[in-house]
Amino acid sequence: MTQTSKQILTMLAFVLPLFGMVSAAIAPLQAQSVVTLIVTDPLTGIAMSGYDPVSYFTEDRPVAGRPDFEFTWQNVPWHFATAANRDVFSRAPEIYAPQYGGHDGMGISRGFVADSDPRIYTVFKQRLYLFYSAANREAFLLAPDAAARTGEEKWASLSRQLSVN
Repeated sequence: MTQTSKQILTMLAFVLPLFGMVSAAIAPLQAQSVVTLIVTDPLTGIAMSGYDPVSYFTEDRPVAGRPDFEFTWQNVPWHFATAANRDVFSRAPEIYAPQYGGHDGMGISRGFVADSDPRIYTVFKQRLYLFYSAANREAFLLAPDAAARTGEEKWASLSRQLSVN
């Protein structure tokens, strides 16, 4: 072990107990859920990592939204590729927003909450479902009616455990 490493470990041995007193005072604050009702980009706070939710229904692939076409719904900013898409979404966001707040559709169906990747998706019965992985999307598509029905049932209780954005 180098001399520098030993010095760092020695300093930590003296400093860490001080943080123990501080962490006990703030522990109740840390107990809150960090998983939010609507999946947002952890750095920007934008829903669906900035992808335009309307584009999933109108284009052959998702299109990135632009900050100048922003709309806030459920305390979360959403970006759109065009002003027309923003206006369509603002009139009926429940139709265009991803199911389960954008959480992984198959994960919800299985009873757990996981984030998703907005590039891995399916539109089933005119509803947008996002997934964590291509394997989860494929599992969903093996029995989409059952997965969607089970997901709706489980989302009712799972969503109550999540913090509002």
